[in-house]
Formats: sequence, C-alpha cells, structure tokens
Amino acid sequence: MSNQRIFITGGASGLGQAIALRYARAGWRVCIADVNDARGAETLKTLSSLTQHAHYLRCDVTREEDLRTASEWLASNWGGVDVVVNNAGVAQAGAIDEVPLDDWQWIIDINLLGVVRGCKVFTPLFKRQGHGHFVNVASMAGLLDVPMMSSYNATKAAVVSLSETLHNELADHHIGVSLVCPSFFKTNLTESLRTSNAGLRTAMGKLLERSPITADNIADQIFRAVERRDFYVLPHPDGRKAWLMKRLLPRNIYASVMRKSTRRMRGYGGAQQA
Repeated sequence: MSNQRIFITGGASGLGQAIALRYARAGWRVCIADVNDARGAETLKTLSSLTQHAHYLRCDVTREEDLRTASEWLASNWGGVDVVVNNAGVAQAGAIDEVPLDDWQWIIDINLLGVVRGCKVFTPLFKRQGHGHFVNVASMAGLLDVPMMSSYNATKAAVVSLSETLHNELADHHIGVSLVCPSFFKTNLTESLRTSNAGLRTAMGKLLERSPITADNIADQIFRAVERRDFYVLPHPDGRKAWLMKRLLPRNIYASVMRKSTRRMRGYGGAQQA
C-alpha cells in the first residue's frame, strides 16, 4: 500500500474520475473534490473498493476558501499531498460577436482562475514539504486556434502559459508541473457547455463520442508522466501533429489547413476541441 497522496478537482466524473481510479488502483490515497455531491458519493464508493484511503470534499474552484479548506484537510489528516490535479473545467462555444461577456467571466473564473487558485493555495504546502507535483489540465484548444471557441481556447492557452511559467518558477523548490492537453475524448464536457448554437453542441457531442481515446487512456498517460516528471502530456497523435504543423509552417499555410479541416468537421467553418 502506497503512502502517496493525490488531490483532484472535478474528480467525481470524466477525466478527473478516471485519474482518481487510476491512482486508487495503484494504491494511492485519493481525495477527490467536486461540486456534485451525488457523483462524489458514487465515485467515492468505487474508490473505497480500490484503496483503503479515499475521501470526497465538496470544493468549488471559484472559491479560494474551499481550496484552502482542502489543503488544510490534507495536511491535518494525511500529512500533506504529493500530487494536485487542477482538472475542473467547463466549455463555451460561439462566435466572438455572439458570446456574452458574462460567459467569458464564467469560463475564466473556472478554467483559468480555478487553476490559478489551486496552484496558489497548494504551493506553500508543497514548499513546506520540500516536494510536490501539479498536473494542470488544459486542452489542445490551448495550443491550437479552432474557430468558434475563442473563450474556451483563451482560457486553456492561459493555463498553458501559467504551467510553463510555474515549471520554471517552482523547479528550485522540487515542485514539478505536468501540462495535459487532450483533444476529443469521451467525457461529459457537453453537460457544462454554454452555447446558443445548437449545431455547435451537436458537433461537439459527435466528436467526443467518436474518439477512440478514452479518459482511462489519458489517465494512464498522466500517471506515467508524473512518475517521469514529464511536462507535456499530449495524448492524441492528431493533436501532436497539428501542434507541430502550427509551430513549423508559415501562419498563412497553417491557418488555411485549419480552416479547411474545421469546415469538414462542422460543415461551415468552425469546430470544437474537448
């Protein structure tokens, strides 16, 4: 039985749940956090069948005090935490001139500032311990630039930049960082999706459902990346190719390829990343 400890936001469903189960199977102490108490209880029941130490905390990542309470619980009950996964996130889709600013503020508060709060709150604990590892879940949307997803892309790109910065900033404190950028995979992201465009919602649902890569596959890659202290975790081969193309091709050529591919996916020039 391992004495290692992991804390996961958005841990009651989707990728967060898959990460929790992967670490529980490895014998870790697993603490999941979520705002859905019913799903939290269901996931906790499954976790408890896999590891002797599993716990659920209600935690809203838009509330710094919730994350501080989680940090204090982990320090008091488990003596600290080894890995913190900032996974909680939501989705928004729509044209730049159609998305209300309230939606921008909503997604920024969760997708970006939720990760900022997690890193800010747990860094002092990691420093006191002399070690720790952040896993920040972004998206290929943060590395690419798919049309009709400006608010989502922007928040995920900010998580990329934040994680790259902390990878440098925290290295001398023996604190590692891994950045996870999946593309489409089967998850419940559409439940949180805000959009006034029914076509966008349908397209996203189909792309998520068709993916051959599962949340369990991505959780396995995250587990290995943390062991090796890898920074980039890019689970999808097509996503890796697209990112390489963006980095190496002239902008006008890359942009032309991107527009053509998104037209094929949606039929009129915009698509989504998961």
